[in-house]
Amino acid sequence: MTPTIGLVLDCTDPDALSPFWAGALDYAILGGAGNYVVLMPNDGDGPKLLLQRVTEAKVGKNRMHFDVHVIDIETEASRLTSLGAVRLDPTIQSEHGTSWILMADPAGNEFCVCDGGTTVS
Repeated sequence: MTPTIGLVLDCTDPDALSPFWAGALDYAILGGAGNYVVLMPNDGDGPKLLLQRVTEAKVGKNRMHFDVHVIDIETEASRLTSLGAVRLDPTIQSEHGTSWILMADPAGNEFCVCDGGTTVS
């Protein structure tokens, strides 16, 4: 069997955070059990996302983060802001032909909205 990847995001309130990530990624909330809420892609393409309740609050920068790949990063950043995200840096960052916007979900977890190198200069 070929390994697959599942993502686990620690948070203090998975029930409250699940609508944001479901809307951000076009995932369905499959349900919760105890300290967990499971989200899966609506189109079946992509990893499972498990939101896991932890008692400690987030402190410092994430050691790993999500990159949300889209063509129009400004439009996507605005859409995600309307869902509850915040833009952490007003500038667009660029490096090695890729541009991105640094954001945080409603629980403060950093993520980037990236163009995947599709920006034409």
